[in-house]
Amino acid sequence: MIALLFWIFLPITIAVWVLRGLGILSFLPGGWLLLLMLITTGSGILTAIRRTAG
Repeated sequence: MIALLFWIFLPITIAVWVLRGLGILSFLPGGWLLLLMLITTGSGILTAIRRTAG
C-alpha cells in the first residue's frame, strides 16, 4: 500500500515541480510542493524499510 502511494505521488511531485519551474503553476505556494516532496520521500523510505525488513 505504501509503495502504491510512492508511485502515485512521485510523478505528481515531478510534474508539479517542473510546471512550477516553467511558470505554469507559479501561483502554487511553495508549501504545497514541499508537502508533496515530504510525502513522496516519506513513503519511499517506508517502502524501502518494509522491503528490507521482511
